[in-house]
Amino acid sequence: MNATVRVSVIALFCLAAAACAKKQEVKPQPPPEQPTTTTAPATTEGAFTPADLQSNECLRTRVVYFDFDKSNIKPEFEQIIACHAKYLRDRPMARMTLEGNTDERGTREYNLGLGERRGNAVASALEAAGASSDQIKVVSYGEERPVCREHNEGCWHQNRRVNIVYTTE
Repeated sequence: MNATVRVSVIALFCLAAAACAKKQEVKPQPPPEQPTTTTAPATTEGAFTPADLQSNECLRTRVVYFDFDKSNIKPEFEQIIACHAKYLRDRPMARMTLEGNTDERGTREYNLGLGERRGNAVASALEAAGASSDQIKVVSYGEERPVCREHNEGCWHQNRRVNIVYTTE
């Protein structure tokens, strides 16, 4: 290598090192402060009242539907569960019963167990969203309380559910 190439290569390394050194000297700006959030509201402003059980669209929805032979909560019901959990947080004296139901397929014992698993899944989701376990009772009716008695998928879908029933205020 001739001297000119060596000097050029050394100059490029020096420039690169100087550029890197300047980048390191720049102090990063601290991130903007994020507001702190809590799971329960700090004030009663915006708190649900018993009248909201009839007037609030989210609270009026009191059925969570399930897929065949499943006890997993579908994503489309997460907002409804969050509304009911907030109601329970806002109203510590409120109580609810979660009634687990199944379609007619399966044995009586299996369906009672599946109804209970579905009720417990909703109860767990409510508790994860801030509701107290003391406010929630789970009952399984299995296939004993169908809302539809036809023998087809559309009807069976209506029977695979958990009903949310408020018992006291």
